[in-house]
Amino acid sequence: MQTNKISKFLLFSGIFTYLFLYIPLIILVLFSFNDSRINVGWVGFTLKWYKILFADKELIDAARNSLIIAIISSVVSVVLGTLSGIALHRYKIPFLTALVMIPVAAPELLVGVSLLLFFLLINFTLGYASVILAHTAFCISFVTVAVKTRMHGMDDSIIDAARDLGANAFQTFYLVLLPSLLPGIIAGGLMAFTLSIDDFVITFFTAGVGTSTLPLAIYSMLKMGVTPEVNAVSTMVILFTLILTTISSRLSPQLFK
Repeated sequence: MQTNKISKFLLFSGIFTYLFLYIPLIILVLFSFNDSRINVGWVGFTLKWYKILFADKELIDAARNSLIIAIISSVVSVVLGTLSGIALHRYKIPFLTALVMIPVAAPELLVGVSLLLFFLLINFTLGYASVILAHTAFCISFVTVAVKTRMHGMDDSIIDAARDLGANAFQTFYLVLLPSLLPGIIAGGLMAFTLSIDDFVITFFTAGVGTSTLPLAIYSMLKMGVTPEVNAVSTMVILFTLILTTISSRLSPQLFK
């Protein structure tokens, strides 16, 4: 009887938590189809806000900039993060592992301010380059954790077996290690891409004057209030992020346990 009560309580808590998280998102998506510029009540169904959205050149340019930044930063993060994950698993240095986890655990506000101070200290001009470097520095840790987690599930003896059979270091990495790590690498890369394209806080601190990304453009639109255009672009971002996150979780489910 006591076990049944605990199970019902856990079920109720889980349902309440998911409702609390997703009801605001569902409302936002629904009102992106509302035939009214004032979001105070449902008037009727329309797709005109999406037509206006795709005709907005500044918003399209901002989305393109975010896409380019996310692709570059995620590719660099995958390369460096993969090498870092392999090194951390092989050498098992606790101090380095703790350092890798700091960007993951630290608030983005702290990361953004520290990167801004660093760029100012070295007299680096703020712009798209600084945003790419900032996103790369932030995302490397997530890829490293993904690859390191994947390494824990591997049998290290297959590497020794490949070397015993005559494979050199490059052949062992390319033909044995890389295929085994590929799900973790792809999952980490998709997570890095998602974090980069959605990021606002770090971008806000490291972007220079005239640098426009999709999160910054949405923030500028919100100064005029939550309009249907904001709902529409937010819905597109939610959908895109949901797709990437789903693919990432499917490729490496052990990262989300």
